[in-house]
Amino acid sequence: CKCNILSQFTSTLLLLPIFVERERLNQAFLRMACFERASPALKDVLLKLYRAEKPMEMDHHLYEFGAVEYHIQSSASDPHHAYLSISTPLLSQDTLQWHGQSHYTREMVKGVSSDAAEIVEPAKEGYQLTLRLNFDKIPSGKDSVKVITEISAVQAALLSSQLKEMLQNVNSQVTFQGMYKPIKLVYHPREPFFVVRQPQKSIAVFPMRFKENSDVIIATAFFQELMDVGSSKEWAKAPPCTWSPIPPPELRGELIEDLSTNGGFVSFDILPRHVEGKRLDKTVWSLLNFYAYVKYHVKCTRGFIQRRMRKRLERYKYMRKMVSKSKNFKRRCGNLSRKIKRIRLRIKIHGFGRFRRRWLRLPNFCSSKGYTKLD
Repeated sequence: CKCNILSQFTSTLLLLPIFVERERLNQAFLRMACFERASPALKDVLLKLYRAEKPMEMDHHLYEFGAVEYHIQSSASDPHHAYLSISTPLLSQDTLQWHGQSHYTREMVKGVSSDAAEIVEPAKEGYQLTLRLNFDKIPSGKDSVKVITEISAVQAALLSSQLKEMLQNVNSQVTFQGMYKPIKLVYHPREPFFVVRQPQKSIAVFPMRFKENSDVIIATAFFQELMDVGSSKEWAKAPPCTWSPIPPPELRGELIEDLSTNGGFVSFDILPRHVEGKRLDKTVWSLLNFYAYVKYHVKCTRGFIQRRMRKRLERYKYMRKMVSKSKNFKRRCGNLSRKIKRIRLRIKIHGFGRFRRRWLRLPNFCSSKGYTKLD
């Protein structure tokens, strides 16, 4: 029933938020990058440890989206240090490894607050990375929040580094065997996507899956609008976006379960200019959060449609109620008018009846003449 209703209102209610979104698409990738990189839960725990007036004993585990696990340890005997261990699944098993992480990944981690966070070798068993946090090297005041926020974003650095290594090969003109073979990346078990490396560009392909049929309708309209806006002159520098209900040619030969979708396939062409300098980090983070961005848009649009439908339903009920009240009012007025017509307006005065019979009686006149009917 909901699907039928949404299908009927697609041309009106559904396209309205899409057209509103058109005005904001100039900052689409920036908004995608606005998803918080630092773990809020980890940040709160580290701030609590840092601001504690007395040394704290802590052995705490945190679990987050994407099978991410944090293990925070602190001892009262060593109040100036804490240990943070991180376990996060690899995006791809094809990534070159060196003691659990690639050399490029380790260099990126070292660049995250290197003064206050030190890599412990080897990492704690069952974790890819262990950091020793030195609270004495964390500045006081507002800067302490900034440093701890950077430390809380280490998992995002681990995740981004793997994709950065793949996209950096875009500038390479060297061909090698299996270059055009898609690389399957798994950020979430139910949301894999693919990166196809080519001599002049890389292609990121996202198979889109949704649980509700109404979400498929909303997402399809959004993808079509995204392609239209992406082809405009204002978005000439952005990665070209295409959507297709069938798998693109680059994914031929992949497993059928990876290509079974109800929302089609969204592809982005990553050109060399998109991975130069600071653009590389923005491009990588936008690709990693594309699924989350689409779900956010679908959820907001669905909520907008539901609010509009509820308002219309409430308005319909209100108008129906008013019509019913109007009919009742007319019926009551009719009954009242009929009663008024039946009522004889008499003024009752105590004793007036006796006075009227005695003094206001009309006399009887008797005629002395008789009348005979003439034939």
